[in-house]
Amino acid sequence: MAGLKLLVVSTPMGPLGQGLGGGVELTLEAVLRGLIQCGHQLSLVAAEGSALKLPELQQLWLEPGVPQPSWQHQPRQAPVQIPANGLLPRFWQRAQAVQHHFDAVLNLGYDWLPFWLTASFTTPLFHLVSMGSVSDAMDAVIEATAAAFPQRLAFHTATQAGDFSLPAAPILVANGFDFSRYNFCATPQRQLGWVGRIAPEKGLEDAAQAAAALGWPLRIWGLREDEDYAAAVERSVPAGTLDWRGFLPTDQLQAELGRCAALLNTPKWNEAFGNVVVEAMACGVPVVAYRRGGPAELIDEGTTGWLAAVDQPQALIELLPKAFSLDRSACRARAQQRFGLEAFASRLQGWLQQPG
Repeated sequence: MAGLKLLVVSTPMGPLGQGLGGGVELTLEAVLRGLIQCGHQLSLVAAEGSALKLPELQQLWLEPGVPQPSWQHQPRQAPVQIPANGLLPRFWQRAQAVQHHFDAVLNLGYDWLPFWLTASFTTPLFHLVSMGSVSDAMDAVIEATAAAFPQRLAFHTATQAGDFSLPAAPILVANGFDFSRYNFCATPQRQLGWVGRIAPEKGLEDAAQAAAALGWPLRIWGLREDEDYAAAVERSVPAGTLDWRGFLPTDQLQAELGRCAALLNTPKWNEAFGNVVVEAMACGVPVVAYRRGGPAELIDEGTTGWLAAVDQPQALIELLPKAFSLDRSACRARAQQRFGLEAFASRLQGWLQQPG
């Protein structure tokens, strides 16, 4: 495939590097690094104040503005809302103005506006859909875009794509990770890990219950988005069970995460992918996760972890000893085979070069 000039438009939920964009920030880095390594020229539109360690870009536009609220935290019937002086319209004004310099534009934001703009772009506009169904308005615009431009949408997992009525089999690209940034840890400590935004839909209380039952400390990494929820989880288990580590950049996170004997993944909703699952496996840490959403497609049972009945903390407790006995080097090797940057970039190229 000849080298392409690609414009990537980031999430408008805020500056990169602060955890506001959730897993999309990690996806963004993988897209940029993977495609640049393949010889493509990448440019980026992102929020002013972004501080990610980005690879060499051809052009970087940092736009000021008010962050866009996440659809994930709104009622299903909520109308489309764009704040005054919002980042979202600024991003797409910039993309429209410079699109003629590029072979394709890639949208990473889960927002109504870029999907609606697909037909008005003269440069092909592609969308890597980052979430499943959370909004009637988003369902409608995603499905309409898929009907008109079926090759322009890609999804992380089949479970995620299954949330939508699509005209054809979905294009699945999974996700990618730079395994050179994750150090393998062969000798874990007597501790469990949990990574994610501290919010009810992430199910931290179930992981806390499992850790308390084993009498092991649970290290928690992530942005404390809901302080009341965090306090309630703390009260639900014996003092000292939870060790709040905060939101950490990838390099610091992996250094601490790798020392865990296992990662618990306990979402209460259908995660589109589950980046933290692969990040743990990249360090050699096996994962015990609920058999729900994207994570259920990421784990090779008996090699990289085990899947538990959904919303059953007792099932987590019973599977943890089996996870402790897994070969940590085989766990990392299998994860790299499936989710390394090279494999991810290959899937992206196969998608972006399709006609239509």
